[in-house]
Amino acid sequence: MSKPKIGIIICTTREGRFGDKPAQWIFELAKAHGGADFEAVDLRDFPLPLFNELKSPAWESPKNEVAQRWGRKVAELDGYVFVTGEYNHGVPGVLKNALDHTYKGFNRKPAAFVGYGGVGAARAVEHLRLILVELQVAPLRNAVHIGMAEFMGLLQQGKTFADYPYLAQSGAQMLGDLIWWTTTLKAGRHASA
Repeated sequence: MSKPKIGIIICTTREGRFGDKPAQWIFELAKAHGGADFEAVDLRDFPLPLFNELKSPAWESPKNEVAQRWGRKVAELDGYVFVTGEYNHGVPGVLKNALDHTYKGFNRKPAAFVGYGGVGAARAVEHLRLILVELQVAPLRNAVHIGMAEFMGLLQQGKTFADYPYLAQSGAQMLGDLIWWTTTLKAGRHASA
C-alpha cells in the first residue's frame, strides 16, 4: 500500500488573508514529521458557485465542472488538515459551501485542524467537526489553536512561529495522530474495497 496523501486545506479566500502563514508553517512541520505525503490545497483554486445542485452530492455528482474538480481532489486525498479562521463563531462561508459540493470523497477519512483568531478558532473548529461527521469524516481531538496573542504577534509584531514553540508541540502531536488515523483508515478502506 502506498504512503498516505494528506491535504492541507486553506479554508479562506479573501484578499489579505492570514491563512497562508499557518498553512505554510504546518506544511513545513508536516514534511519534517514524515509518514505521509502532504499537499497544499487552496480553496481559491476552486471558485465554486453557491451550492445550487438539484440533489445532494451524497446521491448524485454535481453538474458544475469546478465542483467535479473539487470532488476529485478531495477523493484523491487520504486525510485532511483544515487551516481555518473563525467568522462569526463559525466556519468561513466559502468552506461550508465547498463542503456542501462533495460527499463521497470525504467518507471514512480523518481530519485535523489548525485554527487561528480570537479564541484560536475553537468555535469554528467545533462547528467544522459537526459538519464533517455528516460527511463521514473522522474529526480528530488534537488541534492547533493560534490564539489572539499569537495571531497579533505573527500578523503585526514581526514574530514568527519559532517565537511560540508550544504551537510546534501541538502541531507535532496533531500530526502524529493524523498520520496514524490516515494510515489505519486507508488500510481499512483498502481491505473493504
